[in-house]
Amino acid sequence: MPIEHAPFSQEEYNRRLSITRAAMVTAGIDVLFVTDPSNQAWLTGYDGWSFYVHQGVLLGLEGDPIWWGREMDANGARRTVWMEDEQVLGYDDSYVQSTSRHPMQDLAQRLCEMGHGKARIGVEMENYYYSAKAHAVLTATLPNASFADATALVNWQRGVKSAEEMEFIRKAARISEKIVRLALERAEPGLRKNELVAEISRAALMGVGDDWGDYPAIVPLAPSGLDATAPHLTWNGDRMKQGEITFFELSGCYRRYHAPLCRSVFLGKPPQYMLDASKALTAGLEAGLEAARPGNRASDIAKALNRELFKAGIDRDGRCGYPVGLSYPPDWGERTVSLRSTDDTVLQPGMTFHFMPGLWLDNWGLETTETIVISPDGPAEALCNVERQLFVKD
Repeated sequence: MPIEHAPFSQEEYNRRLSITRAAMVTAGIDVLFVTDPSNQAWLTGYDGWSFYVHQGVLLGLEGDPIWWGREMDANGARRTVWMEDEQVLGYDDSYVQSTSRHPMQDLAQRLCEMGHGKARIGVEMENYYYSAKAHAVLTATLPNASFADATALVNWQRGVKSAEEMEFIRKAARISEKIVRLALERAEPGLRKNELVAEISRAALMGVGDDWGDYPAIVPLAPSGLDATAPHLTWNGDRMKQGEITFFELSGCYRRYHAPLCRSVFLGKPPQYMLDASKALTAGLEAGLEAARPGNRASDIAKALNRELFKAGIDRDGRCGYPVGLSYPPDWGERTVSLRSTDDTVLQPGMTFHFMPGLWLDNWGLETTETIVISPDGPAEALCNVERQLFVKD
């Protein structure tokens, strides 16, 4: 596909290849085989719902990357990647879910034909999309090659967002604001939860103005009452009830870029302990934003949050955030830095995080969160603009 139709400029893709190759050299890797759809898209622009079959990107130390996957998905690659057509390779459909052959046999043959039969190959071992069987077949079929665990090698290069990426994330943030406000406005006793989520989903896909909405990497999370004690329940057909809290964990998505945002609503008169917890959470968020400065550490954000919560008698010492940006199901996190008291990763301008200090207690749950970007100087910027509070609808 001509580069003028790709999501980003050639300079942006060249930047990504350059920093990834530097990391490959440091790790002693000759060829990188990338299976994570987010990493594939980041390096090449590939965008398709084909990650349920074996596919990936091959990146050597020179030349353009190569997209490799199922032949019927090769046209989708040609429509979305920035490279020329000859950089797209498809394997025959007879490999798909076969009991007698495996797609990694095709990949191994391709690598040998490229002169990489004895190379040191990096693979993403801890990844949803690279199976134990795939690794076993690939290593058995390439007996003269050596293999290195390249888990998160590309992910770490994605941490600092470019100006082009930040434009997409800010567009996603406008969609996040829209759908969170919609959820808060529409929530009322008697409304079936699936109907509310349907409205949220429609609004998310409609987007804001000309900025259309993409599907998010995580579906809307909207548990109520006792279900809100669990962070990852979705929705059901129950009707919303007076006297219950509901949190909404949502994200707008623009061209695969996310900006998650969570807010909570109580239908009726909330107990004072919920109001107090919400105020403490807001104070913790604001303290964390103040600590989220370039040169500080990820742990400083978590410690600032925890100090405010501890003042209110809340002991929450788990992870309270993670990097976000480009992603595919089942997760919108980048799986590198953790905002926790033991992570000493140095914060850099352009890093983006979902600052996510949810409270999930024995009988209720509460979420107030922000997607933030580390500023060149001063405290971090929250990318969405929705009041930080427990919303109450009497």
